[in-house]
Amino acid sequence: MKVRTRFAPSPTGFMHVGSARTALFAWLVAKQASGDFILRIEDTDKAREVTGSEQHIKDSLEWLGLQWDEEPLRQSKRLDIYKVWAQKLIDRGRAYADPHTPEQLEALRAKAKEDKRPFLFRDHRPKNLPTWDGQSPLRFLSQPKDYAWHDEVMGDLSAGPEAIDDFIILKSDGYPTYNFAHIIDDHLMEISHVIRSQEFLPSVPKFLNLYEALEIERPKLATLPYVLGPDGKKKLSKRDGSKDILDYKKEGYLPEALVNFLATLGWNDSTEQEVFSIDELIKKFDLSRVQKSGARFDEQRLEWMNGLYIRQSTLEDLSKTAASFWPPEAKGADKDYQAAVLGLVQERLKFLAELPELSRFFFKEPAQEMVVKLYEAPVDKQLKSIDKASLADLLKSTIDKLHSSDFSESDISSRLNELLTRLDSKPGILFAAIRIAVTGTPSSPELFGTLSVLGKEKSLTRLQKALSTLEK
Repeated sequence: MKVRTRFAPSPTGFMHVGSARTALFAWLVAKQASGDFILRIEDTDKAREVTGSEQHIKDSLEWLGLQWDEEPLRQSKRLDIYKVWAQKLIDRGRAYADPHTPEQLEALRAKAKEDKRPFLFRDHRPKNLPTWDGQSPLRFLSQPKDYAWHDEVMGDLSAGPEAIDDFIILKSDGYPTYNFAHIIDDHLMEISHVIRSQEFLPSVPKFLNLYEALEIERPKLATLPYVLGPDGKKKLSKRDGSKDILDYKKEGYLPEALVNFLATLGWNDSTEQEVFSIDELIKKFDLSRVQKSGARFDEQRLEWMNGLYIRQSTLEDLSKTAASFWPPEAKGADKDYQAAVLGLVQERLKFLAELPELSRFFFKEPAQEMVVKLYEAPVDKQLKSIDKASLADLLKSTIDKLHSSDFSESDISSRLNELLTRLDSKPGILFAAIRIAVTGTPSSPELFGTLSVLGKEKSLTRLQKALSTLEK
């Protein structure tokens, strides 16, 4: 059987880390076997549907590089198909019209709770099954039994008859439930592997009962454990920092880095390797090596990994990716100058949204108020003991030393290190004083490169302005 996997989200919200990882694992299984990865939109819960959610899901998958192989299928366009399969169950005596009102069902649940016993619909199944007229919900008539099955991730599993109950397959509005529709669609679409989240695991015995009633062969099942919050104790939520996948794009994460991070959330290839190319992931991925326990979401590790991918990017590629992240002050700047700035800050970037903060001073002179503030309360501890007169002397000496420089990085390095020796100063004093004068920031990229990229005119002008400010 050809390997065909699917990602089947409901358009009831935006796409987050857990869903993206499920899609990625399904995509990897398909690509490894030269199979098909299918996108199916399970849009049968109209009350919870969120406008724009379907497009957001598609945009998220495309940004991550998880391209589907066939035209996306929508369940809302297949209602007649589900009715045909529902009729098969009716004809076999395995489905019945649910005669209970919502109020009656709630009362039955309350009574079960009061009696401290689990509530099962099948305990209240009518003796004479009502004929279904299409107006009331249609409920599956289960045949509880013991089940044992193999899960590609969780291993050999089993459940007793207490896990199986009658459940709604068609709602009164004519739309199918997930429990019913996904089984029909997976069968008709010839899906070979169903890869989904742990939240569906308790329902698997019910699904197995339905497979048998429909007389269709089930696909391979793979249950992915939850992505856990930073404390590793509960499922990742928005309060723990879970973001919309496209927020990572807005913040300047590279899709390759996010894919690598998601792939290693609960999976490894039995080595110490942490960084994988897409081709390596396709070659090495194996569902049997997905851990059975939840994987902790570590945003610092994601930042580290993204920074690594940024540093490994060619300047040409990074320039294209970073084009929309420059500060407003960079508008209209020379492209070669921008590229030089980007090359200088590339080592410090963890994500591209940091670019404005790290690069703004290259395009706009620092405010002298900020320069004074940083001199008065410097980050560099050694600079705290230096008075303004001594700072002014340091800047005068720097201006004199750099005045005849060609402003190549090597010449700046040579001259300032000579000055450091002559003045018997320390980098934490001299270099910090220069950095504050030319950047107006508490930290910056490597000083010699910063001065070289800024150029002689800008650097000396800023040093002179800082000196004048100190002398007032």
